[in-house]
Amino acid sequence: MKFLWDSALGLLVVTGGLLGLTLPFGKIATAAGVSAMVWALVISLGAGGVLLCVLLLRGQRIRLTPHRLRYFFVTAAVSYAFPNLLMFSAIPHLGAGYTGIMFTLSPVVTLVFSILLGVRRPNLLGVVGIVVGFVGAVMVAVTRGEAGQPAEFFWVAVGLLIPVSLAAGNIYRTVDWPLGTGPIELAVGSHLASAALLVCGIFTLQGSGSLALLAGVPLVVVGQVASAAAMFVFFFRLQAVGGPVYLSQIGYVAAAVGLFAGTMFLGEHYQLLTWAGAAIIVAGVFITTKAQSQIPTKAQNQTGEEVAA
Repeated sequence: MKFLWDSALGLLVVTGGLLGLTLPFGKIATAAGVSAMVWALVISLGAGGVLLCVLLLRGQRIRLTPHRLRYFFVTAAVSYAFPNLLMFSAIPHLGAGYTGIMFTLSPVVTLVFSILLGVRRPNLLGVVGIVVGFVGAVMVAVTRGEAGQPAEFFWVAVGLLIPVSLAAGNIYRTVDWPLGTGPIELAVGSHLASAALLVCGIFTLQGSGSLALLAGVPLVVVGQVASAAAMFVFFFRLQAVGGPVYLSQIGYVAAAVGLFAGTMFLGEHYQLLTWAGAAIIVAGVFITTKAQSQIPTKAQNQTGEEVAA
């Protein structure tokens, strides 16, 4: 266990694998009638609740200020509630594996946003990576989900909004990180804020009866909560051991797990063009990751000090 705790590669595989389990768990739950909004609540409330217990056991607490509250709720909406709602809505139409491919586009879209907002200056390698990733995304998009079961373009568009939302969250969390606040405290506050937003949505749009369907998949609920909470524990350790560039690669592992679980256990099948497009997206992301590592920028760490990113 100590070797895993100090190994960037081991942490990458474990973190990405736990993230990838969200895809088959979500497909099983939605197939049982659980709504996307309710399943997104399971993740946010489960992860936030477990991490809150960890925080309290360490003798820490969540400190509420206007800035932190703003950070909690904006991060909750953009990074957790909205992309999870998109993901679990799209999975029944696109398949768990196809939806997982969308995770791999997040670093490319993040770099595009960084360039447009002036957070990073573009270089030639970064532009090449964006173009390559875009070509792969187009190839995946035209296949429209599982082989022989093409989804409507609306659901493909919903799937493509997932990396856009995640990328927006990546940028926001960087530029508005509250000074002197640790990542676990921010994760707890943001997940609980996400749970609050989702509860309001569920009671307003669906009613409390939609929660009763969770009783039909108790083991899946337990597995999802356990994997989500564990993922964030390993996530923060990976950030410390591997750094932000290495951390960004968890999407590749998550997509691989989603594709493997979908094809091996959920009966999904994908065209050769889908697999080729996914490989090209990965190549594009590797190029953009390399480009980001070559561009010195200033960012703030969790204590509010400026550090080179």
